[in-house]
Formats: sequence, C-alpha cells, structure tokens
Amino acid sequence: MSNNASFTPPSLLMATIGLSLATFMQVLDTTIANVALPTISGNLGVSSEQGTWVITSFAVSNAIALPLTGWLSRRFGEVKLFLWATLLFVLASFLCGISTSMPELIGFRVLQGLVAGPLYPMTQTLLIAVYPPARRGMALALLAMVTVVAPIAGPILGGWITDSYSWPWIFFINVPIGIFAVMVVRSQLRKRPVVTSHQPMDYVGLLSLIVGVGALQIILDKGNDLDWFESNFIIIGAAISVIALAVFVIWEMTDKHPVVNLRLFAHRNFRIGTIVLVLGYAGFFGINLILPQWLQTQMGYTATWAGLAVAPIGILPVLMSPFVGKYAHKFDLRLLAGLAFLAIGLSCFMRAGFTNEVDFQHIALVQLFMGIGVALFFMPTLSILMSDLPPHQIADGAGLATFLRTLGGSFAASLTTWIWIRRADQHHAYMSESMSVYDSATRDALNTLGGAGHKAYAQLDQVLTSQAYMMSTVDYFTLLGWMFMGLILLVWLAKPPFTAKAGPAASGH
Repeated sequence: MSNNASFTPPSLLMATIGLSLATFMQVLDTTIANVALPTISGNLGVSSEQGTWVITSFAVSNAIALPLTGWLSRRFGEVKLFLWATLLFVLASFLCGISTSMPELIGFRVLQGLVAGPLYPMTQTLLIAVYPPARRGMALALLAMVTVVAPIAGPILGGWITDSYSWPWIFFINVPIGIFAVMVVRSQLRKRPVVTSHQPMDYVGLLSLIVGVGALQIILDKGNDLDWFESNFIIIGAAISVIALAVFVIWEMTDKHPVVNLRLFAHRNFRIGTIVLVLGYAGFFGINLILPQWLQTQMGYTATWAGLAVAPIGILPVLMSPFVGKYAHKFDLRLLAGLAFLAIGLSCFMRAGFTNEVDFQHIALVQLFMGIGVALFFMPTLSILMSDLPPHQIADGAGLATFLRTLGGSFAASLTTWIWIRRADQHHAYMSESMSVYDSATRDALNTLGGAGHKAYAQLDQVLTSQAYMMSTVDYFTLLGWMFMGLILLVWLAKPPFTAKAGPAASGH
C-alpha cells in the first residue's frame, strides 16, 4: 500500500538516504572482503583457498534467504522486516569483526548473508511505495547508482582499511552505517500503514533448497582439499546434494505456493536471459576475486593498491548508467548485451597477455575498458529475461533471477579459486620436472641466485611459483574470454519484442 502523498521533499530525501545506505552496506559487503582475503587467511592461519570461504559463505546464505523475502514481508510488514534485517546485519557484522578463527568467521558470515537477504528487495519495494509514480524512475536510477558505486568502493575501502587499521574494521564500519540507516528509516516510515497476511510457507521446498545448495557449496569449497571423489565425505555430500535438489525441483513444480517458482523457465526469454545473467555475473565475480589475490600474492601489491588497481571497472558504469537506462529502448537489447559481452571478453583476452612485469597503469586501463561491458550488461539482460513474463509473474521472475545470480556468484568464487590454484600447481609441477641440476640452464639459474645451496633452491622455487601463477592467470582469463564470446551467441537466441516493463527488477544489480 502506497502512502507517498504524505511525504514532504525533506522527509522523502531522508527516507531515500536511509534506505539507500542499507543497500550500499549490503552490496559493499559482497566485495569489500575480496582484497582483504590474503590478510584474513594469513592472520587466521588458513590457505588462500580456504580463505575464499569468507566470500562463498556470505553469498550462498544470502542467495538462500532471497526466496524468503516475499513471505517474510507479507507476514511481518515491509518496514518492520527492513528494520530488523538491518539491525541483525549490524550485529552479524560486529560478530564477524571479533572472530578469532576461520570457523567463527564463516559462521557469522553465514548469519550476515541470511539477514542481508531482504535488504535490497525491501529497499526497492519501499522506494517504489514512497515515491509518486512520476518520480519512481529517478528513485530506482539512484538505487541502481548505489549498486554500481558500492562494488567500486569495496576494493578501495577494503584495501585501505586492511593496510591502515586491520581486517576486522571492514566489518565494524557497518555498525554506525546500519544504526544510522535504522534510525532514519524508522523516523520517516514508522507511520506507514502495515498490511500483513498469513500465506502458507513452503517448508519442504525451503528445506530441500537449503540442504541441496548447502551441500553443493561445501563440496565446491572442500573438494580440492579432500581430493574430490577420492573422499567419502565428498561422495556422501554429492549424493545428499543430488537427492535434495531433485526433491526440490519435483516439489516446486507441483506445489501451489512454491518458495521458488521454477515454472517461469517455460518462458523462452526468461530461460535464455537467466542463463546469460548467471554466467555473465559469475565471470564478472570471478574476475573481481582473482585479480586482487594475484596482485597481492604474486605481484607484491598492498591491499590498498590492489583495490585501486581493480576499482576503475566502476567508473564508466557510473557515467553511462543514466544514458543506458534512457536510450536502451531505441536499440535491440540483444545488441547491447552482445556488446557488453564483447567488451568483457576482450578485457579478459587483454589480461591473458599480462606478464609479471605488467604495470599498474596497464591493469587499471583494462579494468576501465571492462567497465563499458559492465555498464551495458545488467539493464539489457534483465529486460530481456523479463520481456515474456506476464505482469503477475514479474515479481517472481525478479526474485528468481536475483537468487540464481547470487548463487552463481557463490559457486563462481569456489570454482574460480580451485581452477586458478589447480592450474598453478600443474604448471609448477611441469616446470619443476623439466629442471635438473645436470641441466646447464638450471645451473646458470642457480648460480645467478647465489649458488646451489638451500637458499638458492628456495629462491628458484619462488620464481617458479610466481611464473606458475602467472601462467594460471593467463589460462583462467583465456577461458573466461571465450566464455563471454559464447554468451554473445547465446543472447541472440532470445526473441523480440523486448517491450515488457521489468519494473523495479531491471534497475538493480
């Protein structure tokens, strides 16, 4: 129920600030930890691969919570849900900051992801409710801007905080922001009419989703450590995941009130658009995860400089987003999405040409160029996938697309890290096998490093490791580049017209 007539311009501004801050805080947390991973892993005594769980635990729990948002908002009211979710997010952030071990941190990141689930959808819903129809486009454009700026600020802020203070402060900064957002939103929206209902909850679907997705994420996170299917733990986990997900699909296709409406995949454009969205976002997420880690662990960058190197990716989206939103309808949306994938794919091939001597300016320029693709990616893709849905299914479509996109980012974090480390190990082993103390090139290398003692061998191994990770990085970006080229072809399988209004869903990331 809308009550926008009672809002004066100052109160509308304050409500917008409070709502946007909560979304900014939540989106920021998807990227702020990326550049801090090497520091967090080192301080808590785990490998870089295990450190990735800090990212995946938040992402997968956040994805699982998304389908619950609609039911929770109808049960408790939109404003109350927003306020409680924000307060619990603040509490979870504080608990993350005081964690003293990796299991503690992962547990609190799971909690943080769960309570963060409703923040973006409720911000979107409340902005639409409080703004008059003629000005809703401006409100949603502002929200889209927030979701673009937050990922830019994440690496920079995370790097600076990690270097200048300590990694717990990347979580502690949420406390004052969240409390301020709650105070502002409560003061402006507390008198808004509350409409609640008692729609039945799909407990079977929800439980099977949690078990299936949770087991799959654990497999992806621990598979490399346990040698995959050589481990009974992985075999049992895979069986649990397959059975639970099979139950989930069958149940959701037959239940009257499914927690996730899988019937939407009967629509061609939704099916094609969702595949493109998930794969494109997974690739984008992987780039933002691997690049800072490579810069810090192999190139000697501090967390701050790694954040500055990757941040230019967000400059052009901020500048271009208003124009894309205004003029996109004048073009075939498949063309815009194709140009997005072309730009991102070319940027991947550019990175595949990097060497250990690549400088900061070159890295930053490639990131800047990739920003063209990011600016053209989200809005056309979301509009395509919504274009053939009936009006009454738009909200379900937006929720399902967001759920799968978030899940794709979580899985991408695990798979990307595994591929990167696995290929580096393979390259290191191959180069080591090809070297011998009886080989003149090896002897020359050892002499250059100061002789054949243990120190020289350690230095040589360090050189090999650096080269192995460089080669692995090249392999990864080459693979990713070809994937984006494939998405150019895939998006053209969607059929026009793309004139259906995706509403609020199309505005956010």
